[in-house]
Amino acid sequence: MGAGGDQLVRAVAGEDAERDHGDAVRAAEGEIFMDMIGEVEPLPRARELLIALRGGGHRVVLASSARAEEVDHYLELLDAREIVEGWTTSADVDRTKPEPDLIEAARAKLGPEAPVVVIGDSTWDCVAAGRAGVPVIGMLTGGYSEQELREAGAVAVHATIEDLMKHLDEPPLASAA
Repeated sequence: MGAGGDQLVRAVAGEDAERDHGDAVRAAEGEIFMDMIGEVEPLPRARELLIALRGGGHRVVLASSARAEEVDHYLELLDAREIVEGWTTSADVDRTKPEPDLIEAARAKLGPEAPVVVIGDSTWDCVAAGRAGVPVIGMLTGGYSEQELREAGAVAVHATIEDLMKHLDEPPLASAA
């Protein structure tokens, strides 16, 4: 989805729903989602992308708004713990996407001088990257259109991971390796 629970209830149902029911909605969603997390599957070639990025000289940090137990599950699905340098969860920040906090937390894991490019598949990812002053490559895998991703700040958009992998030597990724 790209957004954390701290942002989602307000965005979907408004300020009154957040104030009156936000905590209860987040608690119910968390319980329901964890019951279904076994149905989650990685996108085709996701692990290969991580390996290709590392092989191309990129340092990889996953910036997720998800809860820690969800991120642990995703890391296991991708067998990614030895590939990536780190990851973030909603517990690492006060505010999740579209606020820039997760991008900044990921950047901190790399060091202040490290070049950063975000690859994201939601408008929330694009807005967060823009607020952090970081270029973002949009992916159509999140259900958003190319136009929506570009309007939210994506400098390039790819339909699939396979398509993105054909363009790893192009800006903005080429200059971030």
